[in-house]
Amino acid sequence: QVQLVESGGGSVEAGGSLRLSCAASGSTGPSLCMGWFRQAPGKEREGVAEIVTVGGYTYYVDSVKGRFTISQGNARNTVTLQMNSLKPEDTAMYYCTVATWICAGARADRVEYWGQGTQVTVSS
Repeated sequence: QVQLVESGGGSVEAGGSLRLSCAASGSTGPSLCMGWFRQAPGKEREGVAEIVTVGGYTYYVDSVKGRFTISQGNARNTVTLQMNSLKPEDTAMYYCTVATWICAGARADRVEYWGQGTQVTVSS
């Protein structure tokens, strides 16, 4: 089992920045795909960004490229999502995710563990 602890999120005006962090613990193994999905009211969950903890390969959904950056934290199995130039359409519940067998990318069905979620609200 893997446990995920999220922090960050909140409310910001359009153009502002927020940072999300996630720490994974438990049976994490040597390498993980850690990332973030988001879900806005009435919409399906969307893969936002993902990083492989060994190798550093990253994935971003097109709508956040150039604005969001996912990176590994100083502690093992921690990741940070730096979100800049936020837009109202970024408003959603953001979930930290872990996939151990194959990275999820845009596929929610590949996610094995989900965090509880943290709200990001961007006002215009």
